[in-house]
Amino acid sequence: MYIIIVGVGGIGRNLTEVAVAHGDNVVIIDQNESRCNEILEQYDVLAIVGNSTDKQILEDAGVERADVLVATTGDDSVNLMTCWLAKRYKVPNVISIVNQKEHSDLFKEVGVTISENPDELVATKLYYWTENPHLQQLASIPGGKIFEITVDEGAPMVDREVREFTVKDFVFIAILRVGGDLIIPTGSTRILPGDAITVFTRKETEDSCIRELNRMLKKPGP
Repeated sequence: MYIIIVGVGGIGRNLTEVAVAHGDNVVIIDQNESRCNEILEQYDVLAIVGNSTDKQILEDAGVERADVLVATTGDDSVNLMTCWLAKRYKVPNVISIVNQKEHSDLFKEVGVTISENPDELVATKLYYWTENPHLQQLASIPGGKIFEITVDEGAPMVDREVREFTVKDFVFIAILRVGGDLIIPTGSTRILPGDAITVFTRKETEDSCIRELNRMLKKPGP
């Protein structure tokens, strides 16, 4: 892909690293020259110092041939204007961080895929771990949550089949087995110690499902 990343603070820098590792062509835009130079020292990218709300800067970045533009600055007005311009240039996929929730609808009206306040998302995830230390939350979506739980040796469901679970308000999406095998489970799939199970649970039954999965997949306490 040809990706333009606007803003190379923490999020933009990490996104650049991921995109380069995947072999994408990356262009970064930032008003801070020293940030751009730091990125250039580490990665093979094109760096442009300037304001992404300036059409000439976007054109210099190759916006007309970009597959994706991602706006990651801490200023929603900059992100929104940049995304609006990217849409005018018909960039197929336009994504932005939204720092203040009340601005989300503005981005949606422009047709931008959004990720709301990253600090709030991190705080929510940290709190999730305080309540559920055995679970790794992978995603929160309108209908519920996707998380990962690892099966303990000696857990009640070890060597039993998926169909034997009494609670049905969740779906096992995948099982990563010790040794690296990825399994798409069926009712007859047998649960083994060390299985890392990716689960989807509906929002309205989330608490009861998590309690049951902890009870059945984690080793009972003393």
